[in-house]
Amino acid sequence: MEYTFSLEFIYLIASITYILGLKMLGHPETARRGNLIAAAGMILAIFGTLFLYQGDEVPNKIYILIAIAIVIGTIAGWLIAKKVDMTKMPELVSLFNGMGGASAALIGLIEFHHYVGNQLYIATIIAGMVIGSVSFAGSMIALGKLNGTFKKPIRLPKYNLLNNLVFLAIIAFGIFMVVSGTSSQLFLYLLFFSALAYGILLVIPIGGADMPVVISLLNSFTGLAAAFAGFLYGNKVMLTGGILVGSAGTILTFAMCNAMNRSLSNVIFGAFGSSSGDEAEGHEITGSIKKATVSDVAILMNYSQKVIIVPGYGLAVAQAQHVIHELEQLLDSKGIDVKYAIHPVAGRMPGHMNVLLAETNVEYDKLAEMDDVNPEFANTDVVFVVGANDVVNPAAHNDPSSPIYGMPILEVENAKHIIVNKRSMKPGYAGIENELFYNQKTSMLFGDAKDILTKLVSELKSM
Repeated sequence: MEYTFSLEFIYLIASITYILGLKMLGHPETARRGNLIAAAGMILAIFGTLFLYQGDEVPNKIYILIAIAIVIGTIAGWLIAKKVDMTKMPELVSLFNGMGGASAALIGLIEFHHYVGNQLYIATIIAGMVIGSVSFAGSMIALGKLNGTFKKPIRLPKYNLLNNLVFLAIIAFGIFMVVSGTSSQLFLYLLFFSALAYGILLVIPIGGADMPVVISLLNSFTGLAAAFAGFLYGNKVMLTGGILVGSAGTILTFAMCNAMNRSLSNVIFGAFGSSSGDEAEGHEITGSIKKATVSDVAILMNYSQKVIIVPGYGLAVAQAQHVIHELEQLLDSKGIDVKYAIHPVAGRMPGHMNVLLAETNVEYDKLAEMDDVNPEFANTDVVFVVGANDVVNPAAHNDPSSPIYGMPILEVENAKHIIVNKRSMKPGYAGIENELFYNQKTSMLFGDAKDILTKLVSELKSM
C-alpha cells in the first residue's frame, strides 16, 4: 500500500492522540476529555485514509458503500450509547469489543488468498484471524452471560483438558497452514470455525464473578488482532492503536487478576469462576441477622463524623446512583466526611462503579481505591454497603475453605457500624453466604436501593 507524506503525518498526529487519550483515561477527571481526543484522532485517520490514500484505483461505488457504512455505524453507535442504561454498560462494552474482533477475523478471511506463498504475511493473517475470532465468540458469550441469557456456567466433562486440546490443535493447524503454504479455503474456514468454537469453550464455563477479568482479557485480544491487521497493511496508525489497546487490556487483566486473587495462567488455561482445588463451599456460618429501619440508619448517619459508602452492582440495577449522590451531598452539608470505597471488580466490568458515579458528577476526590481506603475503615463511624456482596465478604481472609479465600476485599468489618442494603439474603455471584451479614456490628436494611435511599434522604432532611 502507498501512503503520501500528508497521510503519514496525519497518522502520526492520530497516533499521538491515541497515546494522549489513553494517558488521560488513567484518571477520572480527565477520562472524558481523553476519550474525545482519541476519538478525534480516529476520525482524522479514517478520513485521511479515504481522501489521501494513493494506491490501486478504487471504484467510486466502493467509496459510496464506505460512506453508507460510516453513516449507519455512526448513527447506530450513537443511539445505542446514548440510550443504554448503566446496568447494560458491560453488555455494550462486550458487544463493541466483539465487533472489533469480528472485523479482524473478516480481514483475515478476505486477505488470505492475496498473500498465499508469503509465510510472514500468512502467519500475520492467521494470527489476527484466530485471535479476532476468539475475541468475537468470547465477547458474544460474555454478552449472553451479562444479560442473563446464560445464567449459569456450563462446564463440559474435563472442560479444562478439552479447552487446552482445542487451543493446541488450533496452534498446530495454524503452523501447518503457514509452513505448507496451502491455499485451501476449506482449511482456512476450518481454522476460522475452530477459533470461534474455542472462544465459546473458553468463556462458557465462566462464572459471573470473574466477568471483569474476562472482559479485560478479551479486550486485549481485540487490540492484538487489530495490531496484526495494521502490520499486514503496513498501516502505522492501526498498528499503534492495536498495540495500545492490547497492552492496556493486558495490564488491566493483570490488575483484575490481582483483585480476584487469580494468576494469569489460571485465567487463560484454568477454571474460570471456580475455586482452585476442590469445589469448596466454605464453612457453615453461625449467628443471627439484625434488621434495621430507615429511621435507625438516618439517626446513625446524622450523628456520625465519617461515613464510607460501598457501591455494588445492586446500585446499578436499581438505577439509584443519582439518589446516592444526593445522600452524599446531604451528609456533606451536615459536616460529615463522606467518600466512596471502590473495589476493582465491583460491578460487571472494570471501572463499572467509577463510570456509574461519574454519571452523577460525583467529585473525583470522593472516590477511594481499595488499597487507600482499607486503613480508614477502623476510624469510620458508618459503612453503608449498597448492592455489594462478595467484595466485602470477610471469608476472603477468614475461611481457607472458601472459594474466594485470598481475594483482596474492602475490609468494612473493621468499621464501627455496618449497614448493608440488599433486596434479600441471596448470595452474590460467587454463590456463597457472606459472613459480614452475621457480624454483630452489621444491620441489614432490606429493600430496593433506590426506594431505600429516597426514604433515607427524606428522613435526613427532616433532622
